[in-house]
Amino acid sequence: MFMTSEQLTAEQRVQKAIISIMQNPRYIALAGILMLGERDVIDADQWKYGTPTACTNGRDEWYHREFVSKLNDAELRFLILHESYHKLYRHMITWQHLAKENAELANMAMDYVINIKLVDDNTDEFATMTGELAMGCIDPKYRDWDTALVYHDLVKNPPPQDGNGGGDGKTGIGNPDGETVSQPLTSGQGKPIDSHDWDGAKDMTPTEANELARDIDEAIRQGALVAGKTGSGGDRDLVELLKPQIDWREVLREFVTTTCTGSDYSTWQRPNRRYISAGVYMPSGISESIGELVIAIDTSGSIGQPELSRFLTEVKEICDTVHPEKVRILYWDTQVCGDEKYEMHELDDLIKSTKPKGGGGTMIECVPEYITKEGINPQACIILTDGYLGGSWGKWSCPTLWCILDNERAVPDVGTHVHVKSREL
Repeated sequence: MFMTSEQLTAEQRVQKAIISIMQNPRYIALAGILMLGERDVIDADQWKYGTPTACTNGRDEWYHREFVSKLNDAELRFLILHESYHKLYRHMITWQHLAKENAELANMAMDYVINIKLVDDNTDEFATMTGELAMGCIDPKYRDWDTALVYHDLVKNPPPQDGNGGGDGKTGIGNPDGETVSQPLTSGQGKPIDSHDWDGAKDMTPTEANELARDIDEAIRQGALVAGKTGSGGDRDLVELLKPQIDWREVLREFVTTTCTGSDYSTWQRPNRRYISAGVYMPSGISESIGELVIAIDTSGSIGQPELSRFLTEVKEICDTVHPEKVRILYWDTQVCGDEKYEMHELDDLIKSTKPKGGGGTMIECVPEYITKEGINPQACIILTDGYLGGSWGKWSCPTLWCILDNERAVPDVGTHVHVKSREL
């Protein structure tokens, strides 16, 4: 017997919505993501996931039974897609450092990114941000922004304390009556339509986290393959996620070994790479040791200890190969807050002994100014930063490599750069 939505249980409605999404040519590529993890509908007296709507830890999903009952089919599809995009974008792993700083703003930033995308993609109202979802975070200003960029904008322009901007339930997309609203919300209005289980994501074992990363990658590849075969095109973001990623470790190693190579004598055993592309073989200069290597680390608050430790581990391994006379670590925000010097024989203790300092704004100009003032003459400088700078990229007198964390929009106008994702560290 045919059953209406009113006669279906919450579990059945969720399952129906998932099948509907998977059958939609627009979302056929998301089938693998939709099948990842566990999905449960929870009664009110057992709900423990914050806002009584929905929640994810980046792998599993939970839906509040009473809230599901308040949504029509299009709104429920929107909510399920919303949770799926948290998983697709690996939000709960990638933005742990933002959550440590301000979980509320991190939650809002992630939702702003997802909601404007879903609204833009569903002009046919297959999934709608109306009714109970109308007070969610939505702002055309954040179209095509990434989470970190939205987050830092929210830090500079804090949302109202009540979290809804004093609005009247209108989203700029539709109000609870489904009527189109001409005026979009301004920056900072709205509140997250779900909760985000940061602790659950953090508590995953390394094995579980690695398995999840592999499962998501495989789901993305398979989804793109299916979309290609059906000619649906699928989700445009899958194209970006499938782009070959440059291994930042290789870029770092290449930079250090090519710019920090001495010339005490030449060898033909290692041809000079600068001339190989032209078909010319020349000897490369080598040395038993090189000069000083400066590592300038942004401590404005967005780079956590785990990321820092793994980055320094990679630097230390490279130094074991090129043998710098010394390594100098400069911690900076709006000024150089820490200056640590390590001789070659002290590098084994670098990760344990280093003491990051700072935590204010972000003004990279202070680093080259400090280097000049202190008479430091580095052979090269490596900068680890999120790229959200308060000024220019600075003026440098030595080769520089920028390792930019979770901010692909940042493109320095000086030196070489590589973009690094937190999950790759």
